[in-house]
Amino acid sequence: MSIEWVNRAIDGLRAWGRERNVEVDVDEVRLLCDYASDYLEVNELGDFRPGTFEELLLEIYPRKVIAPPESAPETVAAARTLVEFLLDTGEIGSKTAARMRETIDRIEPEMPRALADTSKFGMAKSLFSAIGPDSLELDAAQAVRAEGEADGDDCDCPGCAPLPPVRLAPREEVARAVRGVPLLRDAHRVVTWLVEGGRTVTTRRSLRVRDARACRAELGVECPEPAWRLALDLGLARLDGTAVAVAEDFRELDARGEEELLDLWRAALEFLVERSVPLTGEAVVDEGMSQIHDLLYRLQSPVPVDALADYLREVAAGRPVGRLDEALTALAYAGTVQRTEDGLALTPHALWGLRELYAGMGLDAPLAPAPAEGDASGLIAGLIGDGTADEAAERDIAEWLSRRTPEQAASELLAAVAGAPAEVRGVAVTIVDRLGVEAAPVVRSYLDDAELRPHAIHWLSSRGLDAPALTPEEVLWVSVDMLALALPAAEADPEGFAENIAASGPPAHLIEDMWRVDHPDVVEVLELLGSTLPDQAAAKAARKAAFKARSRGIR
Repeated sequence: MSIEWVNRAIDGLRAWGRERNVEVDVDEVRLLCDYASDYLEVNELGDFRPGTFEELLLEIYPRKVIAPPESAPETVAAARTLVEFLLDTGEIGSKTAARMRETIDRIEPEMPRALADTSKFGMAKSLFSAIGPDSLELDAAQAVRAEGEADGDDCDCPGCAPLPPVRLAPREEVARAVRGVPLLRDAHRVVTWLVEGGRTVTTRRSLRVRDARACRAELGVECPEPAWRLALDLGLARLDGTAVAVAEDFRELDARGEEELLDLWRAALEFLVERSVPLTGEAVVDEGMSQIHDLLYRLQSPVPVDALADYLREVAAGRPVGRLDEALTALAYAGTVQRTEDGLALTPHALWGLRELYAGMGLDAPLAPAPAEGDASGLIAGLIGDGTADEAAERDIAEWLSRRTPEQAASELLAAVAGAPAEVRGVAVTIVDRLGVEAAPVVRSYLDDAELRPHAIHWLSSRGLDAPALTPEEVLWVSVDMLALALPAAEADPEGFAENIAASGPPAHLIEDMWRVDHPDVVEVLELLGSTLPDQAAAKAARKAAFKARSRGIR
């Protein structure tokens, strides 16, 4: 928004009102100018067009302004005042003013319905309108929270629910991902195609039907109208009436710097989640964009598609959800979500952008501490607890190790997991296995620890260092311990675990004796082997050993 031209316009409006003894709602007119500048490429008073008022009053206001439907007459009256001011000051001609008046007359009965239509609400309005206008006052909000705390109940309205801490990808990775977002690339391509072909848009700033068809056929653009709308919203193109021209600073994504890409993506994400754009072909999804992305942000884990469908039906008050799979493909095209084996999740660049939007709304959008910045316990907890992707986990481990000598790293890791569950111990041992022989004195010091001794022996002997031989009991124990480390992964992906265990699982003769191991996870490990081993003899041996282990535990 250019504050300078808006301030000049409001000063002129005040003077105009005094000269003509006209009562002017300055605040309402300023809001009209502010939103026209922010979202409709109005950079001076002369840029107002009849269609500007239609977009403002039926699209932008319902999306952005927290106002009851009964406030519509005030806004409409301010729009009429603005038209008369534009005409009297020579910014528009009489014919344009007449068309503006006709547009406003047509809009007047529609605007209250638009303000009440929750499907038009943007993310911020959806959150804060749930609180109610009185709660937006700080003192009132604090009083509500204090009362809730006194009653032992937390406020559960959307605007009060705290956002969870999130871990963000590095800015350079976000920028690199943004360069590859198909919808963003198509937005640039559509602008270039329109300009090079000398094509025009409709008076409502939409692509002509024949051009949309040609754009699909000639460019292979999947969603030409949303791509064009995004281009217009981002300022990639400018309009002279219905003629299209590239913006002065128009450049392809590959030619943009990191900060410029991040700014572009921030604006693109706001457009995608706050504008009810017909992007996916499924109205319930298009209208529920802010709710879908907010849900994924808060859960921070993949949401099964069936669960998402149920959630959308609830949000849409029971309206049917049709072609959800196709709609989710369109969201992937927009760059905000990705499909995983477990369901739908935010892309790392969408997570980054949503946090930017939340922070811009004034919400507390905390960052989770980076595991590499904490101690060994923090590193291990971070690697286990947040579903960190492989490449991110590798980065965290490498950074944590780079801040310590091998001896320091081994000492911290092994001390942190003495007596810990197998999964925790296994993560630490795996990291220690990356260390060089400089860590040998520390590792050797754990030969007296019953749980870490087998791992220490393996670590020393694998490096050709003096180490005692593993006893048969220790071989069994460490086998169970390493399989116990895989239990969470096996539960999450049984088929993947079965493939791995088929290639590198323990032999039947070793499994037969596992029941003797004094390990807290031995029964669970044996039951898992019994249900997943493809070798029938080994699977049978595991089931028999599990029975013996359970029987041994009966007192």
